[in-house]
Amino acid sequence: MKGRVALLLTLILGLGLAQKGPITIGSKIDTEGALLSQMVRLVLEANGFKVNDRSSTGTTDVVRKALLSGEIDLYPEYTGTAAYFPEYKDVKFETNDPAKLYAKVREVELKNNVVWFQPAPANNTWAIAVPKALADKEGLKTLADLARYVNAGKPIKLAASQEFLDREDAFKAFSRVYGFSLRPDQLLVLPGGNTTQTEQAAAKGTNGVNAAMAYGTDGGIAALGLVALTDPKGAVAVYQPAIIVRKSVADRYPELEKLIDPVFKTLDEATLSRLNAQIAVDGKNPRDVAQAYLKSKGFLK
Repeated sequence: MKGRVALLLTLILGLGLAQKGPITIGSKIDTEGALLSQMVRLVLEANGFKVNDRSSTGTTDVVRKALLSGEIDLYPEYTGTAAYFPEYKDVKFETNDPAKLYAKVREVELKNNVVWFQPAPANNTWAIAVPKALADKEGLKTLADLARYVNAGKPIKLAASQEFLDREDAFKAFSRVYGFSLRPDQLLVLPGGNTTQTEQAAAKGTNGVNAAMAYGTDGGIAALGLVALTDPKGAVAVYQPAIIVRKSVADRYPELEKLIDPVFKTLDEATLSRLNAQIAVDGKNPRDVAQAYLKSKGFLK
């Protein structure tokens, strides 16, 4: 009997049918994080991996700690964010050059036992969005225009996460480069980092909100009647999404990068914006949106 079991296991392994993993996937608490983590989950499951889904793990610092401690094995991160990790405060990054930024991030992160896969050709940078009606009335096209508006004492209330307000590469960068600041009563701080909530608050005028923390690939901006103000001075870095993996896991399963990189190569800004809108605006489940897209591109049967 034991000989038959051993033979069966040998046959299964020989046919490549043995389940690999488990791989634990995490993500930040936002629409795109949920979308990308589900894409990876579905691709891995289709290729024989057992996957533990820990999507919406937490804010950047929480999900980062979870990766480094081994609570999760991989998650979607952004090249620009890595340049501002506390442990790299003395490292020089070319934050406005996508290729140089990625190369440097990959180099320094390998020393921290983290592997960065190839990023998507999209820039999901921090942004501030305002209602189109307000933008048209006040001539708001850029963050310099917003600074002029704020400094003139006109009504402003920004819906944002605490992370957006605290990070040096987010609101503080806009404030420093364009020369404006907001008082506590001009802020509506919402938990997590879900821009769907901040954008809806601005679109509806919730509690006087007329500006919102946003991301460059958000699908809800136009659908909610908002416009994202441009950043002509390059106050914030390039933020290309990529999957980052604990090195021990990447070494154990070298096929991970070969499975994930082709998917991310197809995700330009227009594509991510469209897919994000299906979740944030149309209310579709991230897994369903991810599955439909992967099938349309031939990554799933």
